[in-house]
Amino acid sequence: MKLVLQGHDERYTVEQSLMNLFPGELPVYGPITPEDTSWAVITQEPWEGGCRMTVSLSFGGKTSHREEVCPLSGTDFQKEGQRRYAMARCFFLAARDVTASPPPWGMLTGVRPDKPATYALSRGMPPREVAAMMEERYFVSPSRARLAAETAEVAAAAMADLGPRDIALYAGIPFCPTRCVYCSFVSQSVEKSFALVPPYVEALTAEIRAGGEMVRSLGLRPRAFYMGGGTPTTLTARQMDQVLGAFEASFDRRGYHEITVEAGRPDTITAEKLQVLRDHGVDRVSVNPQTMEDHVLRAIGRCHSGADVIDAMELVSGFGFAHVNMDLIAGLPEDTPEGFRRSLDRCLKMGADNITIHTLSLKKGSRLLHQRAAIPTPEAVGQMLDYAAGALGQHGYRPYYLYRQKYMSGSFENIGWCRPGAACWYNVYIMSELCSILSFGAGGSTKMVEPGTNHIQRAFNLKYPGEYIQRPEKCLANQAAFAAFYREMDAHAHEKGDDPDAVFAQQDQ
Repeated sequence: MKLVLQGHDERYTVEQSLMNLFPGELPVYGPITPEDTSWAVITQEPWEGGCRMTVSLSFGGKTSHREEVCPLSGTDFQKEGQRRYAMARCFFLAARDVTASPPPWGMLTGVRPDKPATYALSRGMPPREVAAMMEERYFVSPSRARLAAETAEVAAAAMADLGPRDIALYAGIPFCPTRCVYCSFVSQSVEKSFALVPPYVEALTAEIRAGGEMVRSLGLRPRAFYMGGGTPTTLTARQMDQVLGAFEASFDRRGYHEITVEAGRPDTITAEKLQVLRDHGVDRVSVNPQTMEDHVLRAIGRCHSGADVIDAMELVSGFGFAHVNMDLIAGLPEDTPEGFRRSLDRCLKMGADNITIHTLSLKKGSRLLHQRAAIPTPEAVGQMLDYAAGALGQHGYRPYYLYRQKYMSGSFENIGWCRPGAACWYNVYIMSELCSILSFGAGGSTKMVEPGTNHIQRAFNLKYPGEYIQRPEKCLANQAAFAAFYREMDAHAHEKGDDPDAVFAQQDQ
């Protein structure tokens, strides 16, 4: 789609709206010519006490023109959010005039579409009004508005339980037995990078020890620890013992809600490794089949079968972990709504108290994007998600967190479902951005959150294991930035972004 921006350079807001409302259309900038059939002119100009947005748009032989007047008030941060909201709203309304059906999340384009609902609850809006607000203000479909209100209630409860010096911890293990075709994460197959694992574990434990010393000096309290990947159980039992031992020695665990490790693929799970997890107090593990259909497992590059998943779950159940999670992905290549139903039904019989339903995301860095594979249509994915919602609800599960990714089939979402008392609080903390997350390992993203505001800073570790091993000074610099953030927060109170449009501006980040 040809885009013309007048009076502003809000490319990010416009491009995110374009991808959300016109999947497959790419942004092209330049003057509109008579040959152009797909275009939009987005204009911002000063207006009385604020600005006026106008969008003229052409697509599929139809044209539309919309205007929005936007009063501006408050801090510069708040005004930025107000402008972005008005621009996105105006673009959405113009697009809705020329398209058959709007996306389920309306004009919301970011990772955390329930963040406005969480904000509204935290500011005293009655729960029964939150869903209506999501429909009216952001044009979210009724079913997704109810979903956002439900997960927001969990986030609001978690927020009330957190103190200003509470944080969460994350450790990344960027290795897998093989690389799945849909994966774009920074992970490497062990068969190709086995020599990197031992020095990686050494570098990771050194970073953990330094982080523990910093956290103690600041008087911060870890509430949750999560080890993800990759596949953490790609490590040997001895290597896992080394990493978990470093955490145990470096952090005060008395305030922990939970200690979670993604066991991940069933072909990496052994009794010896599970015993190490139990010895270090791990109370939550994940076994992630993604599908129970053997032909789909082969299509995505997995080297295990559905029967292997059942065996792994039986092994895990014998170790008495308090909580077990299983992941499935709706929309995998070669899958069908009937196959997805069979997978979910089999998982429901295995007793996991958390089941996360992801939607396939076609990431640029994945092999799947460049392969010819029978990928289910958005309509088929919708059938899978609808079945999951009904079946999980009937078995006593409730949605407790959600998030979205770019290039998701049907513009849907990922939802974590759990039985009462089985929520993974780390997932709630990170997806609702309720507290700082101190991350360790290659590709780690440390997030610094000022409680009660929309002010967030980020620091990123080096992406690739080889670089991470060779340059420990980058991790130390990130930890110094983390410490400086808290010292500055202690020294003075920042301006707060108490504004729903400031929340909108943040939900894309």
